[in-house]
Amino acid sequence: MRFLQYVRQGRATAGLLGGALLVPLLAACGGGDTGTPAAAAPTVSASSSVPAANLTVLAAVSLTDVFKTIGTQYAKEHPGTKVTFSFAGSQELAAQVRQGAPADALVTADTRTMDGLKAETGTPTVIAKNELVIATAPGNPHKIDSLKDLSDPNLKVVLAAPEVPAGRYSQEILDKQNITVDPVSLEPNVRAVLSKVELGEADAGLVYKTDATAAEGKVDAVTIPPDQNAIASYPAATLKATKKPAAADAFVRWLSSPEARKTLQEAGFQQP
Repeated sequence: MRFLQYVRQGRATAGLLGGALLVPLLAACGGGDTGTPAAAAPTVSASSSVPAANLTVLAAVSLTDVFKTIGTQYAKEHPGTKVTFSFAGSQELAAQVRQGAPADALVTADTRTMDGLKAETGTPTVIAKNELVIATAPGNPHKIDSLKDLSDPNLKVVLAAPEVPAGRYSQEILDKQNITVDPVSLEPNVRAVLSKVELGEADAGLVYKTDATAAEGKVDAVTIPPDQNAIASYPAATLKATKKPAAADAFVRWLSSPEARKTLQEAGFQQP
């Protein structure tokens, strides 16, 4: 009987010692319940289970200023992830995608361009909207106060080219009001239109409200009534050719988050 008690006590003691030794062993391995070594775990952002990555995002040029801020915000919330933007007119971005330019996500300034890339993108989501204004020199020296004033042959007016979303929107609202404008130049993107006005090479130009806001002090903005204006939509989508689909999807989803929407709204963009 004493022998059996001794054996049982010995087994219990061995079990306790084994458990005590096993805890530090697991802790040293860093594996918790699974026992997986910490070194084997993939790098992930602190705020989610999405792997950290260096992302390249093709974005409409009118997003230049706000996306620089958004890129910094995203990197701060997702340590280990860096977002690099390539800005151009939406039609240029579409050409880059079709030519296989290495990138992970796309944001255009219109749904038409994005719809034309269905074979190359995931399902797009509109993240913001915008509207047009008339940009003039500071102080509006020519006293422009309506679209109709742009038909004055003595004014040097510049517009975005018709294949550019901003150019298409511009022609749409001018046609709607039966206004004929003879532009001194047609630019490859809306920021080029803004630059012409800033440099004094044009008296006026149609640009997005957010462009005029970003150039405050360098240009004045004449508001266009809502019933005469056009609304630009900005869809974002993951590119099917990306080699980092999880990270790209996460960034595109984040663009619709409260944080991103607040930043876009502060830059003058409208809610989608």
